[in-house]
Parts: sequence; structure tokens; C-alpha cells
Amino acid sequence: MKKGKKYITALSKVENVAYAPVDAMAKVVEIASAKFDETVELHVKLGVDPRHADQQVRGVCVLPHGTGKTLKVLVIAKGAKADEAQEAGADFVGAEEIVAKIQKENWFDFDVCVTTPDMMGLVGRLGKVLGPKGLMPNPKSGTVTMDVKKAIAEIKSGKVEYRVDKSAIIHVGIGKVSFGADKLVDNFNTVMEAVVKAKPSAAKGQYLRSITLASTMGPGVKVDYKI
Repeated sequence: MKKGKKYITALSKVENVAYAPVDAMAKVVEIASAKFDETVELHVKLGVDPRHADQQVRGVCVLPHGTGKTLKVLVIAKGAKADEAQEAGADFVGAEEIVAKIQKENWFDFDVCVTTPDMMGLVGRLGKVLGPKGLMPNPKSGTVTMDVKKAIAEIKSGKVEYRVDKSAIIHVGIGKVSFGADKLVDNFNTVMEAVVKAKPSAAKGQYLRSITLASTMGPGVKVDYKI
């Protein structure tokens, strides 16, 4: 694939070395050249085998400076918990009627789905459509919970989920270029500390294989991160 002039120019400013996190982030912000506010993405290659259940790496953390995105939250709940969700600022709240809307109308106008444990029998019917989109509620990501108020507050304030893919790589957005390097480094450190803490006991050898930062349209910048 042919690269554009802006990308080639940005790439020429990046040395083929691993930068300290502060320097890497400053470089990413410096070379971002798109006309929109690019997302800064973190890519971490891990020394795990995702095919094994005991080597899965998955979790959530709340970024101190948020993600820069306004996420739409759907809460599937009934009674008092539905009322609690409304008061906490959920964008959509419902039960059977919402599930039917998703099934029949292919409605996915939300970014995160939260539900209470008692509703999982109903929500389970949506596994085949929500799962592939990464929208299925999960206790590990804090989206199956009785404390819907807390869940909504965290999501709205900048909670991100990280999970290793089939290639043993974690991809996660950690903010916008407009945040500036200092705030982005804070967000970077928060995610990295969570990933290191989530190291499976079954993982052998070097855990952090490579770390790269990049803006949406920019080239990757290698990071030298010390545990």
C-alpha cells in the first residue's frame, strides 16, 4: 500500500530505536498531522499464548485524563436498577424491549452495554450479535454488575478495556493528540501498570515483547518501558 507524503515525512522524523515513554509520546504528538484530533493508540506485544485460557490477559482501568470520547451507554435492567441507571446518566435503559430492538432491528447505537446479573439470561440471547462487536457485557470488564451507577460513572469518566488478541497483542486507545504529551503519558502509565499487573502466572519468559505508540494516521514509535 502506497503511503502518503505526510506519513512519509512523519516517518522520517522517527528513529528506529526504542524511546523513553515521555520522549516517545512527545514524538507521536509532534508528528501527528491529520486535520482531525487523532486518537493515540497503544499496541503491546505480549509473551503469552492466547490459545490457552490460563494465558489470557484482559481487564479494565480508568484513564486519569479520560479517552477524549463521549461514550453512549446502554443499561439492560429492570425496576430500581433501571431507575438508578437513568439517574446516573445512562443514554439508553430498557429490558425485553431493548433486547428485541437489537435482535429485530440490528440496533447498535451504543458503545458499551451494562447489565445486572439477574438479566444475563435475557442478555445471553444477544451473545452472537454483541460478542463479535465487543459489546457483550462481562463481569471481568465490570459491565455485569449490581452497581450500575458506579459502572456508568467509570465508563463516562474514561474507563477502557484491554484484552489480548489472537496475535498476543493488546490494542487500546489512550486519549487524543490534543491532550498533550504529559496527560497522554499519565494515561499510558495507567494502562501499562494494569497490563503488567495482569501478567498470567502461566506466562513464561519475557512478558513485554514490544510496545508501540501511534496516532491514528501516524507511524509507530517504539517505546522502551521498564517494569
